[in-house]
Amino acid sequence: MNINVLVVDDEKPLRDFVRRNLEVRGFKVLTASNGLEALAIFNNENIQLVIMDIMMPHMDGLETTRRIRQDSHVPIIILTAMGEEADKVRAFDLGADDYLTKPFGVGELLGRVKAVLRRVDWSDPGSN
Repeated sequence: MNINVLVVDDEKPLRDFVRRNLEVRGFKVLTASNGLEALAIFNNENIQLVIMDIMMPHMDGLETTRRIRQDSHVPIIILTAMGEEADKVRAFDLGADDYLTKPFGVGELLGRVKAVLRRVDWSDPGSN
């Protein structure tokens, strides 16, 4: 499996936790600690999935999602402690494909990753 995932979160332990769990399942994982770093990586690498926190320094995940959506249809999963309905609706309106509230289980994260990647395959038969 050669799927490049960008994990964006200002909490290093969470970034490392998600990275390790994806890498042991064959994903290539790049990480960023804020939205500005994420955009720099996104614009220089072939990223096929973004997992993004909302509350981060320098540029939050919602603005980063909005900017990625200007040029890309890559799947974006929001991974955040903000669980209010209004937060979820705003994230979806800005282009998020899924929303996972912290704390979360590895099984649920992996299920959501597989689901958004499956939808990409369905919408673009020429991909992968």
